[in-house]
Amino acid sequence: MKQGVDPDDLTRPFWEAANEGRLVIQYCADCDRLQHPPGRTCHACGSGDTLQWRQVSGRGRIYNYGVVHDCPIRLLQEDQPFNAAVVTLEEDPGIQMYSHLPGTPVDEVPVGEAVEVVFEATANGQKVPEWRVAGAQR
Repeated sequence: MKQGVDPDDLTRPFWEAANEGRLVIQYCADCDRLQHPPGRTCHACGSGDTLQWRQVSGRGRIYNYGVVHDCPIRLLQEDQPFNAAVVTLEEDPGIQMYSHLPGTPVDEVPVGEAVEVVFEATANGQKVPEWRVAGAQR
């Protein structure tokens, strides 16, 4: 997928880590909780003073998926149809991330299978986390 990403002040640490091949998730030291998407305050306790970025393993599981046949985003239309999978993180299954599952044929998504993060460049060069079935050829 080649749609571009434009980091802002809040998300810049996430995107900078992605460019380095690392997956980081916002963490609240007050309530010992990961959160994604990031926020200016903790979604659980409201603290804003102890938020930091924590590197995670880059492993998870496919929770569910759908197939996109008619995407309204012009830059993604040439890739149709494509998988849109929901991935839960190993460190916190309550955190969900989304992926096109590169290398997985359309509508052949193995729900429940282990996945690992990979980083793919977008149209503007910014790398984004995507997920591949663990052990799949890169």
